[in-house]
Amino acid sequence: MELLLETVALYSLKLAYETEGHSPILRDDPLMGGCDREVFGLLVRRGDLAGIQGEIGRCLDLALGAVGGVETVLGRELHRLATDFSSAQKIDDLHAPLIALNTYVKDIL
Repeated sequence: MELLLETVALYSLKLAYETEGHSPILRDDPLMGGCDREVFGLLVRRGDLAGIQGEIGRCLDLALGAVGGVETVLGRELHRLATDFSSAQKIDDLHAPLIALNTYVKDIL
């Protein structure tokens, strides 16, 4: 799960900050901040659902702004998927919405 969380965060930040002709954002980029695999692993081991949702939510908010907000077709779908992720009640419930988010942000990148 940690890899999926990190991947969603990375692709979200790529949407928000990566520009053509500049260096790509990589996993070890300072922009990733607290969104690396080790941090997510710690949050998962602690069972910190709110912490996981908060970190991913921050990245998804940036991605949502990059695609034009909820008024756009891409933004509406991203918002719907983000809402599904944030409404999970247990860590075990994150897997399916996380897969959907991962696929979607990868596709729109």
